[in-house]
Amino acid sequence: MAAFPRVSMGRPFNEKYADVFWEEDVDGEVLEAWKQGKTGYPIVDAAMRQCQSQGYMHNRARMIAAMFLTKDLMLDWRLGERHFMRNFIDGDLGSNNGGWQWCASTGTDAQPWFRIFNPYLQSEKADPQGDYIRHFVPELRHLDNKTIYDPFTHLSKAEFEKLGYPKPMVEHKFARDRAIRRFKNVGEE
Repeated sequence: MAAFPRVSMGRPFNEKYADVFWEEDVDGEVLEAWKQGKTGYPIVDAAMRQCQSQGYMHNRARMIAAMFLTKDLMLDWRLGERHFMRNFIDGDLGSNNGGWQWCASTGTDAQPWFRIFNPYLQSEKADPQGDYIRHFVPELRHLDNKTIYDPFTHLSKAEFEKLGYPKPMVEHKFARDRAIRRFKNVGEE
């Protein structure tokens, strides 16, 4: 951070991504749903609810939540960086900033912008039995191992509505395509 002080001042390490077009969340509803763990993506919601209840989450959960905010929701990485620093008991400026910029593809040795975590596949890899989701998203605890990762797709409309769980706030394929387009053509919507 000493060699590149701009990163502690809200600037990306890789300046060529300074003008990526981020979505505007004028009323803050999208960011708030992410913070509250109400995105409709069980692994993301489990991670964010753990953040709320424990002030901590495992690195894989941090990456999944950060990648979702920056690539699926296309909200500015600095919003997530600020939230984590304010809420994590192990908050560290260098680690937090580096982690967020890695996920947002704006940092040093960043995740390439065309590699975007699929929250459903990440769920299966990081939580193969669904125990993490069941613990932090109790309204899904009775679902089987296949359904728990994507209840919106695997349940009928009536069954899903009985859960009291939110629908996915964005469709992953659309979000992925949008993120790739915006990083490939920096500055364009």
